[in-house]
Amino acid sequence: MSVQNKVALITGAASGIGRECALTLARQGAAVVVADLNPAASELVVAEIIKAGGRAISVVMDVTDEDAVNAGVNRAVTEFGSIDILVSNAGIQIIHPIEEFPYADWKKIMAIHVDGAFLTTKAAIKHMYDSGRGGSIIYMGSVHSHQASKLKSAYITAKHGLLGLARAIAKEGGPRGVRTNVVCPGFVRTPLVDKQIPEQAALFNMSEEDVIKKVFLQETVDGEFTTTADIANTVAFVAGFETNALTGQSIVVSHGWSMI
Repeated sequence: MSVQNKVALITGAASGIGRECALTLARQGAAVVVADLNPAASELVVAEIIKAGGRAISVVMDVTDEDAVNAGVNRAVTEFGSIDILVSNAGIQIIHPIEEFPYADWKKIMAIHVDGAFLTTKAAIKHMYDSGRGGSIIYMGSVHSHQASKLKSAYITAKHGLLGLARAIAKEGGPRGVRTNVVCPGFVRTPLVDKQIPEQAALFNMSEEDVIKKVFLQETVDGEFTTTADIANTVAFVAGFETNALTGQSIVVSHGWSMI
């Protein structure tokens, strides 16, 4: 089970979980395509990979724009010859009570998480088929792919949707060697989560410390955040698993918060 000499395209790879996935896959021998809306931050990730002896390029990609997705995927194939691994990681979080949830925010979350997964899959899977080697598609889900929390109706709906998409693509791609899975993190201390802490403190009239202990980490077995390294190592394992024995699955990485 190895990603050595594979080509991995990772969306939202300029920071947080995506960045850690890019660095981890590169260390394990993959050529990495850092796809993100932030070209300056993407180039820093590429520079770090190249300095360590790896291979990487960056592409500017808005995952909600089909032309931008196709252009980024085509450049990756031109540069490295194929795409063997797709990590659909780009995502955002917006919280509101349902009765106050702006429709524009709902659509934005759906577009980035669900449309982005669909568009990148549609573009990349053709090359996986054409190579004759198949490949691995990994969607970045969440514990919220299985469970619900207050104020996150759009995010939870989107993350549940990724399970359905993964299962459908696993059925379609399996006969041609394409495996599709969902990695489901618990709370990871990224800028996305840091932004939520004061927001939820204000909404629930709690201290930020209590939000961390009683909202985010209360259900874990050890009161600890999941780390970006935890997620990246899981992604690398799934990406390197080379048979259909592991496809159409969700793998929860959450310090025991969810035990589905």
